[in-house]
Amino acid sequence: VSCSIAVSLADSGKKVLLISTDPASNLQDVFETLIGNKATKIDMCPNLDIINVDPLKAAEEYRESVIGPYRGIFPADVIRNMEEQLSGSCTIEIASFNEFAHLITDDEIKMNYDYVIFDTAPTGHTLRMLELPSAWTNFLNDNTTGASCLGQLSGLTSQRERYQTAVDTLSNEELTTMFLVSRPQVSSIMEANRTSTELSELGITYQILIINGLLQESNDDISEKMVQLQKEALSQMPDNLGKLRTFYIPLKSYNVTGVEKVRKFLKNDDNVTTNKDNILEEQFNNLQVLIDDLYHSGKKVIFTMGKGGVGKTTIASDIAKGLVAKGLKVHLTTTDPANHLDYVAHEMPNLTISHIDEKEVLKDYQEAVLEKARETMSQEDVRYVEEDLRSPCTQEIAVFRAFAEIVDKADNEVVVIDTAPTGHTLLLLESTQSYSKEISRSNGEIPESVYKLLPRLKNEKVTEVVIVTLAETTPVFEAIRLHEDLQRAEIKSKWWVVNQSLLVTNVSNKILQAKAMSEKEWIEKVRTVSNENFVVVSWHN
Repeated sequence: VSCSIAVSLADSGKKVLLISTDPASNLQDVFETLIGNKATKIDMCPNLDIINVDPLKAAEEYRESVIGPYRGIFPADVIRNMEEQLSGSCTIEIASFNEFAHLITDDEIKMNYDYVIFDTAPTGHTLRMLELPSAWTNFLNDNTTGASCLGQLSGLTSQRERYQTAVDTLSNEELTTMFLVSRPQVSSIMEANRTSTELSELGITYQILIINGLLQESNDDISEKMVQLQKEALSQMPDNLGKLRTFYIPLKSYNVTGVEKVRKFLKNDDNVTTNKDNILEEQFNNLQVLIDDLYHSGKKVIFTMGKGGVGKTTIASDIAKGLVAKGLKVHLTTTDPANHLDYVAHEMPNLTISHIDEKEVLKDYQEAVLEKARETMSQEDVRYVEEDLRSPCTQEIAVFRAFAEIVDKADNEVVVIDTAPTGHTLLLLESTQSYSKEISRSNGEIPESVYKLLPRLKNEKVTEVVIVTLAETTPVFEAIRLHEDLQRAEIKSKWWVVNQSLLVTNVSNKILQAKAMSEKEWIEKVRTVSNENFVVVSWHN
């Protein structure tokens, strides 16, 4: 949607800058062009420039901007200590905000462009990023002891004015419009509502709702079910979303890659011609094959991972229930801020369900640390600890501990984890490497479960990572990147799931037939990258 808006404005003669701050950006896939962290011109759209902000690279540059001036001046062990303090995942958040604040307040950008469009990340990461202006500003303003977030904020204090300008810009409805994009599905609308509420609490109130992917005609069982589900979802629109100005975009029969398809996206000219002959020329393995393999291999920790919206929650639930049917005790949990498990699974014999609530685990962690601190520390030292516990890193440390405790249940039962969308998932996994030392510095005892977690994740005899995708361009590319990141982290991933496939249904609706035919290319791509270890799950109500 953001790409189409950007191209449309650029075609009308406006100078447009499109920016992604998503750790798993797909702009280069959409425009079929290599895009970096400097403005890249799009040949087929002369008025459009694009920037891809890589948070990991931004973190490296931010870290060096803080440490660089002291190299050759301070002893090597002091430099190593500074590098250690700036090694946490929290630094990535701060560096991302640093880039975001720079771009949103840059005078040259304001002069050179009529519009600046941010293609933000999957919802969980987006909210974290948008909370940064208020979160970091409040932390800097309220910090009275000089304590910082384990050193990460040391590079920010000289730029308060810029950050305040960023906060003011976000909440100024004359300058900023927030587009909430949702599928016509209950879970997606719920997430949009949650986003809208949290944005409003941040003072970002000028919002517009876009319902994307609306199937407009039905003439077979599947299309009729889809249309009925859409109607039910839209009829349950929360009051505050119902008050927003709303636009509807029809479901397209093609994957949106290349400038011409991006141009076409917002126009009602989707002329469809397709031939579904021999579409079922091959039968694919179904989810039961994967469940059988997990059962026979004795896996104890099972993750479902993939881009937001691919159906990780449903697959996790189906895997859990499938293993229960084989007589195993299973615990199903989610670290997804959207907490979708409540809508697809309910407890049954040998199946328990839980959710890691970030606010609750943060409160519990803070209380536990302070209780221990009061046993041995002076009142002044306790105040110092209280200050440190208000740092943004503390919440991630608390979630990490809770995550480790859940995985620890694999000692006596199978744990199936429905993870958050890709960017959040990767940061959560990285925390197993970067937070163990930070936990020890935060005055909290390190539980045995934390020590055991990383070896478990890397032990392919114990852990299985099931990568879930859709047979579409962006989800497959995102899944491949996730697979590569897991490999770099030395975490094995064998099974892939192509979810919600129309190719293995008997659909006759023209739009859905065209969508089904377009899946072939991406299922073959999954076949290759998975070394034939994949299953296809048909579209279902």
